[in-house]
Amino acid sequence: MRIFATLRTAFRALRRNKMRTLLTMLGMIIGVGAVIASVSITSGAKQQVEQQIASLGENMLLVFPGSFSSSGARLGWGNWHSLQLEDALAIQTQLQGVTAVSPENRTRTQVIAGNQNWNTTVLGESPEYLQIRQWPLAEGEMFDNQQVRTAAKVCIIGQTDVKELFPEGNPLGKMIRIRDVPCQVIGVLQAKGLSPMGQDQDDLVLVPYTTELKRINREDWLDTILVQAVSQAAMPIVQQEITSLLVQRHHLQPDGPRDFLVRSQEDIAQAATATATVMGGLLAGIAAVSLLVGGIGIMNIMLVSVTERTREIGIRMAVGARGGDIMVQFLIEAVTLSLIGGAMGIASGMGISRLVASLTHWPTLTPFMWIGIASISSAAIGVVSGFYPAWKASKLDPIDALRYE
Repeated sequence: MRIFATLRTAFRALRRNKMRTLLTMLGMIIGVGAVIASVSITSGAKQQVEQQIASLGENMLLVFPGSFSSSGARLGWGNWHSLQLEDALAIQTQLQGVTAVSPENRTRTQVIAGNQNWNTTVLGESPEYLQIRQWPLAEGEMFDNQQVRTAAKVCIIGQTDVKELFPEGNPLGKMIRIRDVPCQVIGVLQAKGLSPMGQDQDDLVLVPYTTELKRINREDWLDTILVQAVSQAAMPIVQQEITSLLVQRHHLQPDGPRDFLVRSQEDIAQAATATATVMGGLLAGIAAVSLLVGGIGIMNIMLVSVTERTREIGIRMAVGARGGDIMVQFLIEAVTLSLIGGAMGIASGMGISRLVASLTHWPTLTPFMWIGIASISSAAIGVVSGFYPAWKASKLDPIDALRYE
């Protein structure tokens, strides 16, 4: 029964000074609310980026051409036409961990359909492109290997191109002209939205890579090679195997400079979420300072409370209360302030994050783990900040406390 009496005394003391109690909790409310809001906003941003990265394809690796030097000038990645069609075919046939490969050559050009025209990206790909990108067709069909071998004049178009080139309706079976090459539309891609870099993924035309190389661009090099590994676990192994194979094919030194670059989805995701991670850490640090300030506020108020209630403490000790009872009473008051402030802070933080989401259309996500962390932190701050005032109160001499004015 002693603990319940102590609890009643502690709550009665908090109710006696309602305004002071509310102002003391305000520091915890602001600190915990800032933590929850910052974590929610940054977690939502990271989740959106990860979803966009996942939309690029399943277990996908990208092989880019490398850099080179010309007359002392070092040109950046992608300026050397080091990737050949034979490299893509070697990756497909010689590596067991690879399920699909799509050689890619791209150009940005004007496309004409009847009296409509549109500047879009034209990609030369293999039939496996849709499998690698996990990109289904809305209607029609994908070109096949026979059409790749014959460099057939066929194409698949994205939803943006459908809207711009065929405002009147269904484009299937109709012709578009890519530069001076007429191509028949045999399929339409489903809408995919923006890429992680903010580019419209639906603004494109797919043609067989042989059509792009021989008829449209008239080039003999590739801009990218898309590779799909058998599983996510196999991606690091396949990445290393691709590197070893191309080093051998390009007659490079194993430890020397490379004329190509192999990137996985994980590499892209880490780069894309790096900014959000840094900003999240910065915001969490600021919020942690707010929590510390809230804890100092609780300690300050509890010390004032001990001073104000010195005579009360002396009376309680004189009628039989022990030092441990006094200490528990003040600890309960401090923890109560922290827990109630923490709960209100969690609610306010979630409310702020939802308000931000509705006003800015910025996705937010509140991990349950962080709600638990905030709750435990509130309790811990209450114990830490209340311990010294509680210890000080428990060590008061009853005689001196009764004499205190």
